[in-house]
Amino acid sequence: MDQYLIILVILGAATFSVAWMPKISKKTGISYSIFYVATGFLLYSLAPDFLPDPLPEKSPNLTLHLSELIVIISLMGTGIKIDRKFSFRSWSSPLKLIGFTMLLCIAAATAMGYYFLGLSLASAVLLGATLAPTDPVLASDVQVGPPNEGVKSEVKFALTSEAGLNDGVAFPFTWLAITVGLVLSGKEGSFFEWFAVDVIYRIAAGILIGYISGKGVGLLLFRISKKYEILRTRDGLVAVAATLLVYGITEIVHGYGFIAVFICAITLRHFEKEHQYHDKLHSFTDQIERLLLCLLLIIFGGTLALGILEPLTWQMILFSVVFLLIVRPLFGWLALSSSKMKNIEKFAIGFFGIRGMGSIFYLAFGISKFNFDHQDELWAIVSFTIVLSILIHGLTATSVMENLKEKD
Repeated sequence: MDQYLIILVILGAATFSVAWMPKISKKTGISYSIFYVATGFLLYSLAPDFLPDPLPEKSPNLTLHLSELIVIISLMGTGIKIDRKFSFRSWSSPLKLIGFTMLLCIAAATAMGYYFLGLSLASAVLLGATLAPTDPVLASDVQVGPPNEGVKSEVKFALTSEAGLNDGVAFPFTWLAITVGLVLSGKEGSFFEWFAVDVIYRIAAGILIGYISGKGVGLLLFRISKKYEILRTRDGLVAVAATLLVYGITEIVHGYGFIAVFICAITLRHFEKEHQYHDKLHSFTDQIERLLLCLLLIIFGGTLALGILEPLTWQMILFSVVFLLIVRPLFGWLALSSSKMKNIEKFAIGFFGIRGMGSIFYLAFGISKFNFDHQDELWAIVSFTIVLSILIHGLTATSVMENLKEKD
C-alpha cells in the first residue's frame, strides 16, 4: 500500500475533525490534544511500517522545523487576541512570571537534572531551558478568546501573555547550555559573548524588528490601504505571511524571531483595535495552528508508541511530577503573592504551566547546535513531562476555568 496515500488519508481525517474538536473539548471537558496523542499512539502501534518514522533522532530537521513553525504561528495568534495594551503596570503579572517564575524554574530544573538525575552540567542547563517556557500552542483552553471578546479574566490574560513572552525570553538559556557545553569540552565558547550577543543583542533585535514590523503592517492594513484601493485587503492570510516574514528577517540578522513575532502581533493588534479585521487575522492563524497541531500531536503519539520513553527511570518520572506539580505552581504563586488577585487565581496561574511544542523545539534546537550527552534521556524526560502536562492540564483546564468564571 502506498505510504503517501495513507498519510494523506490520516492527515485529511485529522484535519477534518479539527473543525469540531474545540466544541467537543468544551462539551466533554477534555482537551482535544489528548485525543490526537492517543490517535497517534494507536496508529503507530497498529501499523508502524506504513507510516514515516516519527522519532526525533531519525528526522531531526523535521522535528526542529515543524515545532518551530507551529510555535511562531501560535505566537502571532496569541498576540493578536490580547486586547490589553502593553504597559509595565498592566502587564505586571506576566512580567513577574517571566522575571521570577521562569528563571527559578530553570534553576530548579538544572539543579535537579545535575544532582538528582546525574546529567552533565551542559545537559542539565539544556533541560532547564527546554522546560522553562509555558506553551502557547497547547494552552488554548486557559487563554483569552478572540479579539474584542470583552471577557476580562486576569488568570487567562496572565497565562496568555506569559506564553507569548517566555517562548522568546527562554532562548538565551538554550544558548547558555550550548556555551557551557562548548566551554567544558575545550572548544570555542565565551560567557561574555553569550551575555553580549545571546542575551542583549538578540533580545533587543527581536523587540526592535517586531515593533517596527508591527507598526509597518498596521500602517499598511489600516491607514495606507484607506488611501489606495489596490492595497486594500481583508485576507486572514496576511497574519501568517507577516509571521513568516518577520521571523525570517529577524533570524537572518541573528535576533530572536519568537520575540519579534509576538511583539509584531501585539503592536499590530492596537491599530484600530475595534476593527473586525483583527478577528479574521486571528481566525486564520488559529485554523492553521490547529491543522499543524493535530499533525504534530499524532506524530508525538507515534514517538510514544515507538519507544521514546524507553530510557525513562523512576527518577525521571519523579523529576517531571515534582517540576509540574510543585516547582512551577510554587514559583508561580510566589511571583504573584503581592498581587491583588484572589489566592485561587494565583494558584490557577501557577498550576497551569503547560509544557508542549515549545519544549520540543528548544531541545531539538539545542541538540542541533551541540552534541550534548544523555540525548536519549533528555528526549525521554521532556516527552514524559509533555505527556503528563497534556493529561493533567488537559483534564482539568475546562472545569477549573469554568469554576473561576463562576466565582468572578
